[in-house]
Amino acid sequence: MENNNEVLLKVENLCQYFKMGPGQELKAVDNVSFEVHKGEVFGLVGESGCGKTTTGRSIIKLYDITSGNVYFEGQRICAGIRSYKDAIRAARAEYKAENKAVKALIAEDKKSGKTEVNPEYTQRLDAAREKLNKIVEEQTEKIKSAKYDNSRCNKIYAEEQMQLVRDEFEPKIAAETDEDKKAELDKEYKKQLRLAKRSRIMNKMQMIFQDPIASLDPRMTVRDIIAEGLIIRGIRDKKYIDEQVYKMLDLVGLVPEHAGRYPHEFSGGQRQRIGIARAIILNPDLVIADEPISALDVSIQAQVINLLNDLREKLGLTILFIAHDLSVVKYFSDRIAVMYYGKMVELSTSDELFAHPLHPYTKSLLSAIPLPDPDFEKGRKRIVYNPIAEHDYSTDKPTLREVTEGHFVYCNEAEFEKYKAELGK
Repeated sequence: MENNNEVLLKVENLCQYFKMGPGQELKAVDNVSFEVHKGEVFGLVGESGCGKTTTGRSIIKLYDITSGNVYFEGQRICAGIRSYKDAIRAARAEYKAENKAVKALIAEDKKSGKTEVNPEYTQRLDAAREKLNKIVEEQTEKIKSAKYDNSRCNKIYAEEQMQLVRDEFEPKIAAETDEDKKAELDKEYKKQLRLAKRSRIMNKMQMIFQDPIASLDPRMTVRDIIAEGLIIRGIRDKKYIDEQVYKMLDLVGLVPEHAGRYPHEFSGGQRQRIGIARAIILNPDLVIADEPISALDVSIQAQVINLLNDLREKLGLTILFIAHDLSVVKYFSDRIAVMYYGKMVELSTSDELFAHPLHPYTKSLLSAIPLPDPDFEKGRKRIVYNPIAEHDYSTDKPTLREVTEGHFVYCNEAEFEKYKAELGK
């Protein structure tokens, strides 16, 4: 599918920290930012424990994010408040330090025999207090806005959808003179309004989970599992629900007879197909595929990847594809982001990343890809990534920088110049 520049998902300074005990926390995702364009497959790769799955779960609101923002179709759906609280704490600490310094100056003046307080000291304190109050007011307002958007994003979306339904049907009903047609329009209007009221922006974002058996309720039939999203959305027509379930089963390569069975009656690949059918029945714009093939045999992996590719073409899906198998990601993704210990270390198009990897960790990952060539495998050298030996961030701190157009690397100024020279820029 041809990509365009319309941004469907925007992740901005996403942080997801977990408490590990008194005064301890795990930075599972730390200051990650990227954009996913409509119609593309965006790959997220890295070793186990690097924060890939946590990033996907945070985006879809399975976790309340610690800090940062997530925008979907221009609407903020996730917002963390840690950074705003940190800004208030830093401002208060700065004011406290300034207050202490001024008091020290006043004390020195008193020791030297001065009885009057220097007006400059008062001005310094007033300026510091004004600065503190301004920062506290601004950050408090941001905290309120973040909490509002985070908790009410679905309601805001539902209200927008209801208004669209009103704008569509009310002029038609007012202009209709035939009473029978008017009654039909009114009935359809009430139905669409009810569905709009129960619509959620998160319905437009679905997830395919890593373990197909753990993500399916063993007490529910395949029909109930796939249809659950429609029922929650408020659709009551059983005939319509059955039609949609059978249509989804056909799309993922299963047959209508499977609808009456339970998850334990299927193989791993078939269970994953059921999970895919459940994800796409609500016609989402974005699918987060969390290592959907890692629990499957190699031959089944190819089938599932081909299925996702077909669905992408047929339904116009945008996919955030999380995996650790780089050879699969290269085949399937348009752009790839590499994560290491909660941070994004490199981001580029698939072809560019494999042709010109820059970050040492990316080179290490690529060196681990086996090829079906015995002669090549004999000479293949595994690159070991040691961050302590590779980087010196004691003075010059790293940030995500654009080395060449569309190719971002997490590096400091010295590394940035080295990478540009490496690419001949």
